[in-house]
Amino acid sequence: MKQFIQVGDVSDIQALIHKGLEYKQDPFMDKMLGANKRVGLLFLNPSLRTRLSTQVAAQNLGMDAVVFNVDKEGWALEFAEGAIMNGTTVEHVKDAAPVLGQYFDILCIRTFPGLQNRDEDYAEKIINQFIKYAGVPVVSLESATLHPLQSLTDLITIQESITATQLIKKPKVVLTWAPHVKALPQCVANSFAQWATAANFADVVVTHPAGYELSASYTKGATITHDQAAALEGADFVYVKNWSSYNDYGKVFCTDPAWMLTANSLKHSNNAKVMHCLPVRRNVELSDEILDSSSSLVTKQAGNRVWAAQAVLSTLLNSNQ
Repeated sequence: MKQFIQVGDVSDIQALIHKGLEYKQDPFMDKMLGANKRVGLLFLNPSLRTRLSTQVAAQNLGMDAVVFNVDKEGWALEFAEGAIMNGTTVEHVKDAAPVLGQYFDILCIRTFPGLQNRDEDYAEKIINQFIKYAGVPVVSLESATLHPLQSLTDLITIQESITATQLIKKPKVVLTWAPHVKALPQCVANSFAQWATAANFADVVVTHPAGYELSASYTKGATITHDQAAALEGADFVYVKNWSSYNDYGKVFCTDPAWMLTANSLKHSNNAKVMHCLPVRRNVELSDEILDSSSSLVTKQAGNRVWAAQAVLSTLLNSNQ
């Protein structure tokens, strides 16, 4: 593996899931693998779980992790090719990225979309510029369109929670849209749909109100429906997430509270386990009765962020020795 940006970078999804579960059982089994290696964690926007879990994962491997909040501590970066830099930007990524590549063995980057220009966001200009100029493996800590570490975490969480009965047949996994107080990116939803369908170990259903269709490039192989009740019938796992419109980019059309997941929503499920990437707006996206119940995998899911990051970092270290 040369980089970790999307599911296509992974040659064997199941092996990576298994590696994550191995680290959960023995976090320090490869504690010398990253000795004398440094990982740079660059954040262009806030983070809690992604930042801390990746730091812990790196340290479990013996790596030195350095966090740099670019948006608060660095120069304003320019990403446009051929830019005449007589405005507010101070340093071009063509100059900054190669320097960072000399400081670090692996570079991890987190950025958000602007949700104003779809073509610009979906071109992934920021992370692709770092890949082009850094000269070291790049890991996405979330980009304008995808959140691969979260998706690997989600599959690890589902894999360890599958019952013996569910192993006999593919479990039904439902990604459901939920209301929110503001417009959010499609990153987590895109990424989960992409990874869950590529892994091919579950029947994947995506449900949302009309107008919230994701890009078909990420949902190929999934069943799409606007009927949440029908989608949840017989579900084994339910992933709750808000996202704004892809087709009318960044817009919010529906805030119908009926789409919030409650215990009543799950009455015809197969005792479904419920997931959310956090942070969650309680009693807007998900009810307290779900989040605080035995049906919730949310805390376990967040804890598994460490093992997903550790599996990715160790694979990159082994691939680039």
